[in-house]
Amino acid sequence: MSINRRNFLKGSLLGAGVALTGFTGCTSTNKSEVEAVVKECVEKGKNRKQLFNMCGYAAAPIPVVRIGYVGIGSRGSWAVTRILNIKEIEIRGLCDLREEAVKRNQETLKNFNKRPAEEYFGDEYAWKKLCEQEDIDLIYIATPWKWHTPIAVYAMECGKHVAVEVPAAKTLEECWQLVETSERTKRHCMQLENCCYDFFEILTVNMVQQGLFGEIIHGEGAYIHELLSGMFGEPEWPTWRWDENHKSGNPYPTHGLGPVCWAMNINRGDKMEYLTSMSTDDFLMEAKAKELAAQNDYYKPMAEMKYRGNMNTTTIRTAKGKTIMIQHDVSTPHPYDRLHVLTGTKGSCRKYPEPGKIAFGHDYISPEKLAELEVQYTPEVVKHISEVAKIIGGHGGMDFIMDWRMIDCLRNGLPLDMDVYDAASWCSVTPLSYWSVANRSNSIDIPDFTGGAWLKNHPVDLTLRGGGNTNVVEQPKS
Repeated sequence: MSINRRNFLKGSLLGAGVALTGFTGCTSTNKSEVEAVVKECVEKGKNRKQLFNMCGYAAAPIPVVRIGYVGIGSRGSWAVTRILNIKEIEIRGLCDLREEAVKRNQETLKNFNKRPAEEYFGDEYAWKKLCEQEDIDLIYIATPWKWHTPIAVYAMECGKHVAVEVPAAKTLEECWQLVETSERTKRHCMQLENCCYDFFEILTVNMVQQGLFGEIIHGEGAYIHELLSGMFGEPEWPTWRWDENHKSGNPYPTHGLGPVCWAMNINRGDKMEYLTSMSTDDFLMEAKAKELAAQNDYYKPMAEMKYRGNMNTTTIRTAKGKTIMIQHDVSTPHPYDRLHVLTGTKGSCRKYPEPGKIAFGHDYISPEKLAELEVQYTPEVVKHISEVAKIIGGHGGMDFIMDWRMIDCLRNGLPLDMDVYDAASWCSVTPLSYWSVANRSNSIDIPDFTGGAWLKNHPVDLTLRGGGNTNVVEQPKS
C-alpha cells in the first residue's frame, strides 16, 4: 500500500511541455523522448500476458454496498443524490477540497434519513484517507480529470472497487496503470460511461446482439457540445474545463465511442487495431480568451495560450476489418450531437438529430414500426428499471440506470458491464489522437490492453443475469 508519490502522480499531472508533448504523461519537451514513450506504451500490448482476466470477472457479493465519494461539486453532488434512491447502499465517506461541499452533501444524506458519513476536506490528498477507510467497498470518483487515475489506482491498492467518471485516464501510461492494478488486485474499475445506457443506444446494442442489423461493419459517435461560453469560467468561479483544450486531438471520445464499442464487440471478439486523427485549426477559443482578457485581467494568462483545433475527426480500423469514426467539438455553434450510427449488413440506425431512426433499406421505418421494435428489443435491464429511472433522472434517466446496474451487479457478485479494458481502450484514443494529429495524421496502433483475451471474451450481457433484486426508494407519483 506504500506508493512513491512522485512516481504515482507522474502520469496524471501536466508537465511544462504540455503544448508540444501533451499526448503522454511524459514531461520532456524533447519530441524524440516523447515518441519513445508512446512507442513503449503501444508495444507493451503486443507481448504482455494478463495477470488476470477482468472481463467477465465476478467479485464476491456485497449485500449492502458501502460507498465513498471523492469530488462532490455539482456533478458529484448529483451522483450522491441519485445513488441514495437505491436502498441497499450506504454512503460511508464524503471527500472534497471544500468543506462546504462536504457539509452540503451531509445534508442530502440527512434528507434521505441516512446516517452522517466520515468527512474529508481541506487537503488535495484527503482522498487517500477516504480510500484507506476500512468500511468502504466502492470509491466513486467525480473530481477534475487529472485526479481520476491517481485516485482510482490508490483505491484499488486499498482493496476498493472503483467507479470513475469519464475519462478514466488521460495518458497511455495511466491506461496501463489502471489495467495492471485492476488485474493484480482483482478489483473492478468501471468507467462511468452513462451514454452506454441511454435508451436508444442500449436498444440498438441489443438489436445488434439479436441479429436485427446483421453484422455491424461501421459505427460513428461524437461529442459535439457548444461549451465555449462557459469554458473559461469566471473570476469568482474558475473552471478546470479550459485546461483540457490545449492539445489538438480528441480529449473526450468515450460518450460516442462506448455504445459503438459495445455494438461491435470491441475487446469481446474484436479489437481496435489502429487509428488516424485530424483536427482543424482553432478559429474560436483563442479569440474568445482574448475577448475576455480585454474585459478582465483574470483571463490574460488564458489569452496567451494556444488551443486545440475546433473539430477533430478520428477514424479507427478494427482487427476484423471494420471501421469507427469519432468526432469532438466543444466550441463551434453547432447543436448538441452524439452521432450514434451503426451500419450493418442487414440494417442500420442513427440518432441525432433526435429521435433515433432505424432503416432496413433506402429509407427509415415509420415511428409506429419503431415503437413495435422498441417493445420487442428493449433490453431486460432497461425494462426492469426504466420507469423509475425516468423519474429520478440524470440525463433523462440513463445515469440512474447505470448506477443501479452497477450496484445490482456488485450486490449479486455479477460481472460489471464495463471493465477496466473498456476504460483503458476507450480512453487511449485521446493520447493516440494527439500523436496522430501532431504527426500529420499518420496512423498509430492501439494497444491491446486485454493481452489477447479479446479473442475469447464474451459480448456484454444486457440481461439481469439472476440479479434484479436491488430495491429503489419509492418515488412520488407523477
